[in-house]
Amino acid sequence: MTSRIMIVTGEASGDLHGANLVRALRSKISDMEVCGMGGAELASVGVDILYDAAKVSVVGIIEVFSHIKDIISAQRVLRKRLITHRPDLLILIDLPDFNLFLAKKAKYLGIPVFYYISPQVWAWRSGRVKTLRDRVDKIGVILPFEEEFFHRRGVNAEYVGHPLLDTVVTSAGKEQFCTEHQISLDTRCIGLFPGSRKREISSLLPGFLEAGRILQSATSEKLVFLVPQASTITTFDLEEAGIAEARKHLDIRIIKEERYNMMAACAVVVAASGTVTLELAILEVPMIVAYKLSPLTYFLGRLLVNLKYFSLVNLIAGYRAVPELLQSEVTPKKIADELMAILLQPGKRQEMKKALRDVKARLGTNGASEKAAVVAVNLLNKKILR
Repeated sequence: MTSRIMIVTGEASGDLHGANLVRALRSKISDMEVCGMGGAELASVGVDILYDAAKVSVVGIIEVFSHIKDIISAQRVLRKRLITHRPDLLILIDLPDFNLFLAKKAKYLGIPVFYYISPQVWAWRSGRVKTLRDRVDKIGVILPFEEEFFHRRGVNAEYVGHPLLDTVVTSAGKEQFCTEHQISLDTRCIGLFPGSRKREISSLLPGFLEAGRILQSATSEKLVFLVPQASTITTFDLEEAGIAEARKHLDIRIIKEERYNMMAACAVVVAASGTVTLELAILEVPMIVAYKLSPLTYFLGRLLVNLKYFSLVNLIAGYRAVPELLQSEVTPKKIADELMAILLQPGKRQEMKKALRDVKARLGTNGASEKAAVVAVNLLNKKILR
């Protein structure tokens, strides 16, 4: 009998983790059909993409309104599929508000719900714990402390490990990467990672580029600036955010592939807050983390969030392992100053690398996709036995 699964995610990292989960599921289920919302990674493993995740991928409370038409449209498409081609299992990855709304419909229809990579309710809006308990059959958590957090609140959760420990692997060293991209081996590479959403690119990249200009003008050393291009971002998005103009002063390379080889080649990176900071931590790449939202979203966020740190790296470390720049602090000069300090102070670099090794150790063990697949198969089997 064919097992029908719907999988729903909303951004580049979730698309990647979802694809790895589907691969693991295919090794355990001989006859399986998968549909849902995602991007190129899920499509590459044979998932029937019902709606492009890039259309609903946004950051911030206020920013949602500019994408409300697509969000409503995506919900309509997915909810209709739940009814007309009822899946045996719904797998949700991150994207909490969208996915919890979808989970309500699935629960009503009697469809088991597996939430893989759960909302960070321990960080903000903890009231959603009750919603998770009511609408989700099982949560696969990826941070060690999350399992106990959910258990204490009556939520069925299982720690499966962090999926990045399986995916963040380099295939070439800095020398090979630089040779392939015609970068002199004695040149230091600086990473400018403004995110994978258009809103992040337009908000952060101009300041990152200006910081690069300040940094280059302050040293006689030749620097190369590496900018990753996520699958959700076009070259035009990057050019429009200032790269075309910045190329007059800086050596900028847009990198579409070899993501982890590129990261490992960097002496230091300034990155938008998010999953990328954990990828850099696993590779022990020194970094500065920046986070910037619209003023109203930031104001509302301050009312809802009560955390000492905002970056995942520092939250996991429990201390300020890497510099954080928040909202008004995200200025070209401050970014350039932090970059310069890391580049010029070997002791600071080594201290940061040690802290990043500690963060990696705290992420736990690898094999997250395989463990999550076992959880999903068990939910499928329980449905069959009902």
